[in-house]
Amino acid sequence: MTAELHVDLDAFAANLAEIRHRTHPAEHMLVVKDDAYGHGLAPVVRRAWAEGVRWFGAFDVATGRTVRRALPHARIFVWIVATSEEAQDAVAAGLDIGVGDPVLLEDVAAAQGRARVHLKIDTGLHRNGVRAEDWPAFVSRAAELERHGAIEVVGVWSHISEASDADDDAARAEFESAVRVAQDAGLRPALRHLAASAASFARAEFRYDLVRVGAFSYGIRPAGGASDAELGIRPIATLTAPVVRVGEGTVTIGIGSLDGLPSSLAGAVGTPGGPRRLTAVGEDESIVEAWPGAAVGDTVSVFGAGAPLTATDFAETIGTIGEELAVRISPLVRRTYSAG
Repeated sequence: MTAELHVDLDAFAANLAEIRHRTHPAEHMLVVKDDAYGHGLAPVVRRAWAEGVRWFGAFDVATGRTVRRALPHARIFVWIVATSEEAQDAVAAGLDIGVGDPVLLEDVAAAQGRARVHLKIDTGLHRNGVRAEDWPAFVSRAAELERHGAIEVVGVWSHISEASDADDDAARAEFESAVRVAQDAGLRPALRHLAASAASFARAEFRYDLVRVGAFSYGIRPAGGASDAELGIRPIATLTAPVVRVGEGTVTIGIGSLDGLPSSLAGAVGTPGGPRRLTAVGEDESIVEAWPGAAVGDTVSVFGAGAPLTATDFAETIGTIGEELAVRISPLVRRTYSAG
């Protein structure tokens, strides 16, 4: 027996339905960076497509091309394009490209084929994007390239910090100003997108045409934020590990830091004898408090849907976020899937 990450695709579908309900009429762009937040890209995107999701946020070109192979007709948005060669690959694969600097704009325009681009304004987070003082010249150049047939400007987008309502309101004002400037330059972007998971649920005015929702799709709530019940989502995966040894007062399970568990992790895990405490994480094995009748081959639920603590619950004990725990799980840990 080995450690496994078991993914419930029906729970995933239920989360997608809740997101659709909460964010209507905006369309859900399912963010699938980091191998669908560690859940396994191909099964996740295929189920999402079957549930009606038509937009996928793939972060980088390699991931975008992988999604394209699985879903020939999907709209796939990528926002990290590092070289002119990657720009050509993105255009050839029919990807929508997030463009946040003038050099990339020229690279995309020079690629063979007409690129679909979403222009990014920096609204204060400084996670790339064109600064406000440079935006008029940037969109003017984009409009020129569009007139020449090199690109099609289909969207304007940005990131927000979600640190406070005041910061986000200022970012939204900057965003709307940028859209007006783009329109004044002769562009007619049909799509505006600003919100990720938290803002898309909490603030209707941030939804616009698309919402980029990743973590909530997988049932990963924000650290220090609303509960799963309040959000209407639930974790879709459970990380399990087998008991490999039974000692005096402890059991050893077959998972450790080389599998992706932070070495500082400690807290309640699920066992056949009820919740017990994970007390130490080694390189490839970890120690859990024993329970009556513990035996080699028993299964321990480390975190997730079938465990006492979710990824976010565990993450909060070590000062991080649930997404980090999810994406840290090694790709060598077997993924299994169930659906009704």
